[in-house]
Amino acid sequence: MNLNPAEVEKIVREVFQKTQLKPAAVAAQANIPAAPAIVPATSIPERARAVVLVEKEKLEFREFPLRKIRADEILVRVESCGICGTDIHCYKNDPFNLCPVVLGHEGTGEVVAVGSDVRMDSVGKPVRPGDKIVTSTLETSTACMIAKYNPAKANLCDDLQIYGLLPDEPDNHFNGYFGEYLIIRPGSSFFVVNDMSLDLRVLIEPAAVAAHALERAKKTGLINFRSRIIVQGCGPIGLMMIAIVRTAGVNNIIAIDGNAARLETAKRMGADHAINIRDYPDRQGLIEAVGKLTKGMGAHFAFQVTGVPAAASTIWKLVRRGGGICEVGFFVDGGDCTINPHEDICKKEIMLVGSWAYNSWEYPNAYHFLQRAERIGLPVEKLITHHFSLDRIHEAFQTNIRQEGIKIIVDNPSFQSLRN
Repeated sequence: MNLNPAEVEKIVREVFQKTQLKPAAVAAQANIPAAPAIVPATSIPERARAVVLVEKEKLEFREFPLRKIRADEILVRVESCGICGTDIHCYKNDPFNLCPVVLGHEGTGEVVAVGSDVRMDSVGKPVRPGDKIVTSTLETSTACMIAKYNPAKANLCDDLQIYGLLPDEPDNHFNGYFGEYLIIRPGSSFFVVNDMSLDLRVLIEPAAVAAHALERAKKTGLINFRSRIIVQGCGPIGLMMIAIVRTAGVNNIIAIDGNAARLETAKRMGADHAINIRDYPDRQGLIEAVGKLTKGMGAHFAFQVTGVPAAASTIWKLVRRGGGICEVGFFVDGGDCTINPHEDICKKEIMLVGSWAYNSWEYPNAYHFLQRAERIGLPVEKLITHHFSLDRIHEAFQTNIRQEGIKIIVDNPSFQSLRN
């Protein structure tokens, strides 16, 4: 189809009017960048697919009607989504009783339609078709007393809602990123991230988990340039934790894990020392190994990032008197662990903080952390070791369960960008 410039301008103006976006001249006066060109081949279908966890260990592809969005909603064409440990817990046990559910919360996509009442993202950036986007949480209910009296603790609300962990709805089946589309509903936090690569965008959510844990740890006053820090557990979140602690300026980080390959990655993320627990037949050997790296005193602070009760019990033995611990590893109930209140808490005057998910405002922190990490030479994108097509999601889940690689990404094969 050959169009002259006048015809092209007419089509563009019609698109702007339909989406209630500002024409170029007005946008320029408002200091808003011009919108990308729209490619007609990427029209919105009447139906789309999503992967539904219908029961424990059973994922099914299903096709649903893709309804038109309302004035206060945004339609996103999914590009990619990471598999989180929480997705695996849901797949194996459905601990939150969500089935049937479309999982996937470490996702990103491209805006294809914007409701007439939506003008900007959660930090004031204009939002329009063609923008790359990530989502965070939905607003909690007005009945939540925690959010009402302490908004900074909204992450502790019982009704905290995160995309990919929302139950199915009769008129909206696109609540998670393991599908072709996502509908962003009113009250949601969302962020335009056009200046980030795809791989960095899918790392924003796990980076927000690490960012929240770091903020919790900093409240103890024990995190500074000279602190000797342990990160126990070098899965995706543990490795992200190492990178963010290094980016924050900590100069001595000890990584502990039982996987030699992941310990090598830990060094690339900023760990100065790596201890493989398989080299020590008992806990005392591990304690002594940490002692050699900490002047015989133990670490100033430790992040416990496994979901293993035995590891949660051991971490207390690795921290010096007057030190602190941030427990990050148990997003689901992994069982009890044993500590000695006298030896582990009172005698040491340990400062303990827990870390639970994140608040929406920590997404911008995560965004800037990732950019800063790359700027100082930490290859955070290398945490992504596998990309699978959505059609191979079963294989992707099994790869993750076998703990092959680090961060597993699922890509939407039908993704087409509105941008030229």
